[in-house]
Amino acid sequence: MGKEKTHINIVVIGHVDSGKSTTTGHLIYKCGGIDKRTIEKFEKEAAEMGKGSFKYAWVLDKLKAERERGITIDISLWKFETTKYYITIIDAPGHRDFIKNMITGTSQADCAVLIVAAGVGEFEAGISKNGQTREHALLAYTLGVKQLIVGVNKMDSTEPAYSEKRYDEIVKEVSAYIKKIGYNPATVPFVPISGWHGDNMLEPSPNMPWFKGWKVERKEGNASGVSLLEALDTILPPTRPTDKPLRLPLQDVYKIGGIGTVPVGRVETGILRPGMVVTFAPVNITTEVKSVEMHHEALSEALPGDNVGFNVKNVSVKDIRRGNVCGDSKSDPPQEAAQFTSQVIILNHPGQISAGYSPVIDCHTAHLPRPAHVCTSACQRLSVSDWMLAIKVQWKFFKRKSAPAAPASASSLRHAQCPFYQ
Repeated sequence: MGKEKTHINIVVIGHVDSGKSTTTGHLIYKCGGIDKRTIEKFEKEAAEMGKGSFKYAWVLDKLKAERERGITIDISLWKFETTKYYITIIDAPGHRDFIKNMITGTSQADCAVLIVAAGVGEFEAGISKNGQTREHALLAYTLGVKQLIVGVNKMDSTEPAYSEKRYDEIVKEVSAYIKKIGYNPATVPFVPISGWHGDNMLEPSPNMPWFKGWKVERKEGNASGVSLLEALDTILPPTRPTDKPLRLPLQDVYKIGGIGTVPVGRVETGILRPGMVVTFAPVNITTEVKSVEMHHEALSEALPGDNVGFNVKNVSVKDIRRGNVCGDSKSDPPQEAAQFTSQVIILNHPGQISAGYSPVIDCHTAHLPRPAHVCTSACQRLSVSDWMLAIKVQWKFFKRKSAPAAPASASSLRHAQCPFYQ
């Protein structure tokens, strides 16, 4: 893949079974992310297993399985091209059990595509207290993903099919919720789609003549369109901090036959080049970068936002791991931090959180349990206008919907410049 177009990372989020895999698979399928022979192979397998009606989701599931087995470390299968951008898809499972993966993936995204199902009862399940629609949207904003697109999916399964009334109801309710979170609904494209049938995915649908298109208003410039693909082209490319020290949190580390150890991750800041001597923190291993690739093409340099794999000399796959941070050993390499102060928003908890409680911390790609420390203050979230109102008291425990600011030990999370909150 060349560098003529800007590289954008998107994460597709939403409630389980909202149609994320089908919608994503459709985009990859139609926009040239997978070669025709591979598609035909997966289609045949899907049909043989009686899953022909789930063709697009099946394609994506097959790609997931291959990637997880480590047989083909083929991130190119997760990208597609629009008229403006090269887009890399970041997977975000909708099931609550996979929330940690959703957090890790979303923290690397430039824009989130929230898929909500319009089917009878499906939207209500997703937007409910225990649904992932609310949780995913809040996590995305909290993780610093300030650009959002909403796909109102499964319009073919409304009653009646392709119901304008149902679409308007969903837009009204989702707009109200994302406004409470912090998004400005005027900047968010809402697109009624069918990820399976293809309605409004790449071109206007004849099944929804009532839909005159979406519009967004923002200081950077207004935009309008009809399809989901057009909405993706309205994403504002983020500022890429190339002038800052190199920081590349590792997403995975692979051992490739005939090549060696290949760490994979997204460049957050700085520039990664072949021949550069890098240091991995906190393991304090220094090595030379032999080559850098993105989507099977060698790069002379990788810039912030690029998801890359890079081959390193004389480093075992056992020496480094997901969550380690790569930096330039000669220019402010990443170092261990004694402690950091975090803002903690409690989304949902069955009991109380007090000293001794061991939460799990997700910071960039790192995922680990750490003991809770005594918190110094507590905040109550009131509204967008009030944002956070600090209550200057010493709480002994915290309950759901409180947001304590707490110092935490970083003995295992040794990264002085954590890009968790942008």
